[in-house]
Amino acid sequence: MNILVVCAVTEAHKAQIRAAAGDNTVVFTAGDLSGTAVPVDVEKLAAAHVIIGNVAPPLLKHAKNLKWLQLNSAGAGSYVAPGVLRPGVFLTNATGAYGVAVAEHLLSQLLMMMKRLPAYCDNQKAEVWRDEGPVEGVYGSTAIIVGFGDIGARFGKALKAMGAHVIGIRRRSTYLVPEASEMGTMDKLVDYAARADIIASALPDTAATRGVFNKNFFAAVKKGAYFLTPGRGTAVDQDALCDAVENGRLAGAALDVTTPEPLPAGHRLWQTPGVYITPHIAGGLHLLHTQNEIVNIGVRNLRAFLAGEPLINEVDFTTGYKK
Repeated sequence: MNILVVCAVTEAHKAQIRAAAGDNTVVFTAGDLSGTAVPVDVEKLAAAHVIIGNVAPPLLKHAKNLKWLQLNSAGAGSYVAPGVLRPGVFLTNATGAYGVAVAEHLLSQLLMMMKRLPAYCDNQKAEVWRDEGPVEGVYGSTAIIVGFGDIGARFGKALKAMGAHVIGIRRRSTYLVPEASEMGTMDKLVDYAARADIIASALPDTAATRGVFNKNFFAAVKKGAYFLTPGRGTAVDQDALCDAVENGRLAGAALDVTTPEPLPAGHRLWQTPGVYITPHIAGGLHLLHTQNEIVNIGVRNLRAFLAGEPLINEVDFTTGYKK
């Protein structure tokens, strides 16, 4: 069996994968630290029975022998579209690998906005010694985290430890988990928005999540709230977001994802004071812990696949979520 690894891995990771592969053939390509889908030689794709990592979806038509695709991303939306994978091909994702990295990124963005750090950075560049006034804090705040999976729960745990009342929002389940103070469902999202000092979206890109954060949502938000999203840019009406920041409904917004990506020059988001953008780097493979976890998931599944056992993190093609 031919196993093609297209995500960025270290020499130690290669040894792990080879050990799990046994007598099967393993081919490594030069993956990108961004973790995004990479171009791969058509001949290698045609020979692959197993792929570990994200291949640009249009290229998968060449993977005629593919039996299983293990993504290095948690998001699987572009891979469940009709025609991308042949019927019968297993699809698994890397849910569980990104929580630490993304939660730390979100916390740094939130505190940056709350403590007015951009203003002090600007003052330093201008050699100005000036007090920028009152700041906000996490302690005593109410946070709603929309999409309370691995990433949302990690962020919720951090905020709860700092003294916030954390409301986790899921599609259906209201089962209370330790990382949250309260649980709610998507159908009541606007109601929860009115209570929130902090709003974070960890939603994937699915038909049900597109445009969830729209004009009506931001109109309902508690004045002075902070908005963060490491999920997918398609969940946010970006003009409505800019309006909400400009009119003071939101105290600030930190985005690690946009639509489109890369964000083109001249886009309104670049020029809206109070909006802070990072280029989809909260996750990726920048943190070694994340790489280690992705490889651990891949290796565990590789052993299971070769033994004919059930895989973890199998994706439901109808929802785009892990089953």
